[in-house]
Amino acid sequence: MLRMLRKRGQSTLEYAVLIVVIIAALIAMQVYLKRGLQGRLRESSDQIGEQFSPGYTVSNRVTTSGSTVTESRGAAGAVTTDIGNQWQNITGVENVLQAANEYWGV
Repeated sequence: MLRMLRKRGQSTLEYAVLIVVIIAALIAMQVYLKRGLQGRLRESSDQIGEQFSPGYTVSNRVTTSGSTVTESRGAAGAVTTDIGNQWQNITGVENVLQAANEYWGV
């Protein structure tokens, strides 16, 4: 009986040591994992392109839209609406200045 308890205790102790070693390894790798994730985030944000400030965006645009709507009343009093030929036209210019203008006053 005493041998069985020793063997079971030894197995439990071995598992506890193994878990402690794994946790220590994860804590030691935390810095490297964090740097890797920050690098990927930086790379993704660089691929988006240069950012701009809405305060330095100047636009002069005209939007025109229209559609053809036909309504008809059936014999039972039901109204049928048919919408067709929808369109939208945007004309004008939009000028986006660089973000450096906001911070450096250029």
